[in-house]
Amino acid sequence: MFLALRELHFARSRFSLMGGVVALIAVLMVMLSGLSSGLVNDGVSGLKAQPVDAFAFAEGTKTDSAFSRSIIDVSQVDVWADRPDVAAAEPLGSMLVNAHSSTDVPVDLALFGVEPGSFLEPAVAEGQRLGDPHGIVVSQTVLDDGLAVGDTLTIDRVGTELTIIGSTGNQHTFGHVDVAYLPLTTWQEVHSGASAGEEVRADAYTEASAVALQAADGRAIDLAAGDAAAGTSSKTLVESFGASPGYSAETSTLMLIQVFLYAISALVVGAFFTVWTIQRRHELSVLRAMGASTGYLLRDGLAQALIVLLASTLVGVAIGVGSGALLASTPMPFALEAPAIGLAFILLIGLGLIGAAFAIARIAKVDPLKALGGQR
Repeated sequence: MFLALRELHFARSRFSLMGGVVALIAVLMVMLSGLSSGLVNDGVSGLKAQPVDAFAFAEGTKTDSAFSRSIIDVSQVDVWADRPDVAAAEPLGSMLVNAHSSTDVPVDLALFGVEPGSFLEPAVAEGQRLGDPHGIVVSQTVLDDGLAVGDTLTIDRVGTELTIIGSTGNQHTFGHVDVAYLPLTTWQEVHSGASAGEEVRADAYTEASAVALQAADGRAIDLAAGDAAAGTSSKTLVESFGASPGYSAETSTLMLIQVFLYAISALVVGAFFTVWTIQRRHELSVLRAMGASTGYLLRDGLAQALIVLLASTLVGVAIGVGSGALLASTPMPFALEAPAIGLAFILLIGLGLIGAAFAIARIAKVDPLKALGGQR
């Protein structure tokens, strides 16, 4: 690295400018990864909190809205429960509702109807467990917004009154709406559309949105065989994230932005080193004339690019993490996760080196005779 280190010192202003551009791209990558992780958590943290291996929906339900469109019969739950590869199968009701408190404060909720005592019942950090037919356990963020255990919420569409009996202690959201757990029978009454005091149709008590499945110890659930027997369409827990409102559109948009940023970083680094290689052609010709091999010059140039990329990316990541830590305390859905930041760090350096390699490949064409006046 005889030439590379001396050039870094001699042309430090130009390399600093290049490093600043890479650092800004690194900041953007950290911020985008934090926003992406935050949106995922804000969209499906309620599903992530479930001790579930897979969900079975009604056959033929549209994939990106399965939780809101699917309606299964409880008899299908029994079919899944009888399978040897399933440890437990429980019905789960899911719907988004608008409500208001006794002080007319508007509240948006994702109602999760579960059987009290089942593996779907949430752990309660404050208050009592599900048991009261009109009691609900809410996400901690609902209480953080000014409500309290004991407050009554009224569902706008049907007028059903629900009393907050506890909280999960954590942020559980679904489709960017706070989750509220309630007994399945109460969910069925709300889902049927019957107003408070009206008679609920009999078949409403046999409906749910999906079958929540737990695999037997040491076994994987044969989803295809189970679907054939129960007449359902099942997905693993991770695959079911795409069935939550807006999840696929949000994640694909952010992923596309990240891909373009990675491509831009490779092009920017490649363009810089292309110009830089052209400017240092004379010095490279001299080294070739002195006996330096093409491999030596390539290693020297790539090491120079690696130093610039490492230093600038580290600075950019540090700035991004610091800025992200401030955003994490705001209502914005933002979450810094080490694996996502690490992946962005590796990709940014790797793609930058690829872009630089294409530019530095010009070194192989350098004619040492130019350093000796052979072109005259």
